[in-house]
Amino acid sequence: MPDEDLVDIKFRLFDGSDIGPFRYSSASTVDMLKQRILSDWPKGKTITPKAVNEVKLICSGKILDNNKTVGQCRTPFGDVTGGITIMHVVVQPSPVKTKTEKKIDKSPKKIVCSCSIL
Repeated sequence: MPDEDLVDIKFRLFDGSDIGPFRYSSASTVDMLKQRILSDWPKGKTITPKAVNEVKLICSGKILDNNKTVGQCRTPFGDVTGGITIMHVVVQPSPVKTKTEKKIDKSPKKIVCSCSIL
C-alpha cells in the first residue's frame, strides 16, 4: 500500500485526552474508526460508549457519516503532509427507555360523605 494512501489519525476525547494516533488507509470507513475507538476506549472514564452508534466523530466542524471513507472526509486545506489529523469524539448515549404511561389505580374507592341533616 503506497504511503500516500495512509492517514495518521488521533481521536480527541471530551476531557482533552487522546486515543492514538493510528495509521489508517484512506479507504477505511468512519464506522471502522468508531469500532477502533470503542475497543481502545480508556478505562475509568466517567462517560463510556456502549455501542458504535453512541459515538460521533467530528472533523473540520462536520459530523462524519458512518459510510464515508477517511479519504472522503479529509479537507484539502487542513491536510499537511506527514501531519496527524485530529478527530473529535462525542459520546451521545442512547436514550434510556422509560415508562411514559402513568399507572392508573383502577381499584374501587370508598367514598366517605359526612352530611348533616337539619
